Amino acid sequence: MSNLFMRIAGTAALCAGLTVSGAGTASAGNREALKKWTPEAMMSVYRIGSENLSPDGKQYVYTRSLPNIKENNSTSEILTGHTDKTGDAKVIVAGKKGHSPVFLDNETIAYISTEGAHAQIAVIRPDGSGQKVLSDFDFDVEGFLFSPDRSKVMVYRKNPLPNIREQEYPDLDKATGQIFDDLMYKHWDEWNDYTNQPYIANVSGNLSVSKEVTPVLGSDEPFEAPTKPFSGSEDFAWSPDGTKLLYSCRKKTGLEYAVSTNTDIYQYDLTTGETKNLTEGMMGYDTLPSYSPDGKYISWVSMERDGYEADLKRLFIMDTKSGEKTYLSKNYDNYVESYSWLDNSKGIRFLSNDYGLNALFEIDLKGNVKRIYRPDLADVTSFSGSGDVILFGQQSFKVPTDLYLLKKGKTNKLTVENDDFLSGFSQITVQERWMETTNGEKMLVWVVLPPNFDETKKYPAILYCQGGPQSTVSQFWSYRWNIRTFVSEGFIFVMPNRHGVPGFGHKWNEQISGDYGGQNMRDYFTAIDNVAKEPYVDKDHLGATGASYGGFSIYWIAGHHEGRFKALMAHAGIFNLEAQYLETEEKWFANWDMGGAYWDKDNKVAQNTFANSPHRFVDKWTAPILISHGDRDFRIVSTQGMQAFDAAKMRGIPARLVYYPDESHWILQPQNGILFYRTWFDWMNKYLKK
Repeated sequence: MSNLFMRIAGTAALCAGLTVSGAGTASAGNREALKKWTPEAMMSVYRIGSENLSPDGKQYVYTRSLPNIKENNSTSEILTGHTDKTGDAKVIVAGKKGHSPVFLDNETIAYISTEGAHAQIAVIRPDGSGQKVLSDFDFDVEGFLFSPDRSKVMVYRKNPLPNIREQEYPDLDKATGQIFDDLMYKHWDEWNDYTNQPYIANVSGNLSVSKEVTPVLGSDEPFEAPTKPFSGSEDFAWSPDGTKLLYSCRKKTGLEYAVSTNTDIYQYDLTTGETKNLTEGMMGYDTLPSYSPDGKYISWVSMERDGYEADLKRLFIMDTKSGEKTYLSKNYDNYVESYSWLDNSKGIRFLSNDYGLNALFEIDLKGNVKRIYRPDLADVTSFSGSGDVILFGQQSFKVPTDLYLLKKGKTNKLTVENDDFLSGFSQITVQERWMETTNGEKMLVWVVLPPNFDETKKYPAILYCQGGPQSTVSQFWSYRWNIRTFVSEGFIFVMPNRHGVPGFGHKWNEQISGDYGGQNMRDYFTAIDNVAKEPYVDKDHLGATGASYGGFSIYWIAGHHEGRFKALMAHAGIFNLEAQYLETEEKWFANWDMGGAYWDKDNKVAQNTFANSPHRFVDKWTAPILISHGDRDFRIVSTQGMQAFDAAKMRGIPARLVYYPDESHWILQPQNGILFYRTWFDWMNKYLKK
């Protein structure tokens, strides 16, 4: 057992009030002995997020977690710090006893406490004193949002859906079989046996929350709010006077839900109990509602077309008096992600990908956009702050997320938990290259070189195929696909922002739908062929890897690469598009991106998609292939990986299958994460370092 493994196994939760130092933990000495960046090292860095800035901009709160490989879990904590100091943060909630912190005022932080039988709303002061649980519901609070005057709080919980077996066959109380009459009976990584629903509770002067709750949705509305699986409290907003609540909801069930993205913004009036659909006739996703501080406008992010989950994310505002809607970001051609109104109500601050890097922007009420911060070879991950001070997270291929402060155009790094640890390892090199695609356009490609790179030597190169498919290859730090970890094994990574990713204009992003085996695949070959010309690349030992749509890409490349690659690896990939059309749960995605059903013989787009299914080209497979898949993956079910593995073995192609019975589309458990990297290294080293 390595020293690092033993150190992680023995790491205890930090005590409340412990000041954070650059070393991060008292056992940093064991970390410093390691010079090669490994999967175990990657699992030893703190994961920082959920940052929130105090109203006066002088303090901040955030969460951090640390995996424990031996115990196969992680610890988590809530910390606070002062924005005029670096590295002074201290733990105020330790031992995985709370999450989702937010400042209610400069001296009060609300969060979800997990100490009791049910998760409840609690408050604590920034110095760690005055901890108090406010609510006593007989259910777990999944999320909350206080009204501006704190007289009310919105909470949402999981409500169980009717169980057909229990209703129709109550005597079979030991039966485990489940009965479904409609779609969607599964979603991403869970069976759809519950729905998120919001309630409103009164709050007294001492912030105690009443047990009595009023449902926001009617008894005949078994809908989701927030929408599963990724939305949360950000899909709710209180009016400044606390009399109205906005929420995003797709008021559909069954097959209608499974084929539609038509999610609307609703306004619930607490005084009358009436609900109004504010986006009636707007047919795509409408999410992230908000009021301007002065109450004159309502804002939200909107997609135009029903069924297209990767449509342009547009920023809309509506005059609360006249009801007039304005497409505010009409002259901006990229996604508007998370956003916040400025304190003066004269504009909105938002996050967007800007030619491969996530950056901060502002837009005024006339639609004029200006970029206020774009890091150098790094991504802004999220931000908090609507005044002159901005708290934001920043990460890159090189380093995990840290928190920074942006004030008067200057940035200051605040968190230091991982600094001493990271300094003990050799660093990678990231190059930004622009290449001409086969259709005459320009494509950004990241080329990542291993530590201690020597241009007089030759290195095997790996083509990285992105998932999504509409997902930018930005300067991300991922624990599932950690580029620094892969490259530190002695590989060059080639990472193209091929057609079909956001950040390069709406046309570039749109191109991939209905063209799965087309231009984006030619982009992959352009990228690897270009880099393979470098004298330090071993062009006879090239590999390719990817997950999700990237896994599909690997299966497709396996039958079309014409000898380029000597080793392949696919995780959670689509192998058989016809099977995928019926196996996946979000039917709107399959209908839009594949073009329609495979049985619609008159649909030329759909027929072209299914004609390019990777399973049709197995006869041309030559490269050894490693395949991994999780059994709880309901987006791309595990039989896709099993089919690909069986096909390879029956063709006589060297292949290995790594099957995770308790993982989903993602690999989340620490030991399974280590297993993923080790099997990847073993495979690529075997075939690319001969």
